[in-house]
Amino acid sequence: MRLKISQFLLSLALISALMLGGCSTQQVTSNTSSPSSTATSTTQTTTEATSVSQTISESVPGIASLPRLEGKATVVITVKGSPITIEVDGTDAPITAGNFVDLVQKGVYDGLAFHRVVREPQPFVVQGGDPQSKDPKVPADRLGTGSYIDPKTGNARYIPLEVKPKGSDTPIYNKPFDATAQPVVLPHKQGAVAMARSQSPDSASAQFYFALADLAFLDGNYAVFGNVTQGFDVVNKIQQGDRIDSAKVTQGAENLKTPGQ
Repeated sequence: MRLKISQFLLSLALISALMLGGCSTQQVTSNTSSPSSTATSTTQTTTEATSVSQTISESVPGIASLPRLEGKATVVITVKGSPITIEVDGTDAPITAGNFVDLVQKGVYDGLAFHRVVREPQPFVVQGGDPQSKDPKVPADRLGTGSYIDPKTGNARYIPLEVKPKGSDTPIYNKPFDATAQPVVLPHKQGAVAMARSQSPDSASAQFYFALADLAFLDGNYAVFGNVTQGFDVVNKIQQGDRIDSAKVTQGAENLKTPGQ
């Protein structure tokens, strides 16, 4: 009984650590860490992906204005000269994946710091992507509260929580999902890449995390959108304060669909 209680309290503490610090009316995930996983490097666009995307756009308010990825893409993040290859899954997480690939294409992640690394008391996450971290003068205690500001509108871009249960044709949006009752298509396996957020389900923006271990207790509460396929050893060496040298889309850029373009 003591063991079960301590494991529950540890999980609760880790989840709380994933939450972002306060920032205006909608908060962005920041206080502790985030996840990542493994996948393959194939690029494909299917009729099914397109039809699913259209269905989503019609059923979820505001989602039609967000970028989406119809198929797969490969992103290479370089940290201290070493590459981390990520397969981004727009088939099962089109909006979350599209947001990430769009920000990579815009150069948003270049030069940003990993502000949260949690390996004790057990491996948890490496989290980064706060746009504020590009400025080295920003106090460390503010990192984890920032979001991507669209230069065209001057407003923060937020994306809805997006989780696809196994057996479902489309993801569930805007609310956490009980993954203990039904597994998710994109679980928090070691090497998974997911979006950090605040308490609000629809508060993810730019901050993401790599999962340093299998973190099944996060499934359904945070949106996994890809997996590390090469360079997990590089992820394991990241220290708090390390910066992203560059982030580049190396395959599948044509699968990104941006409204108005």
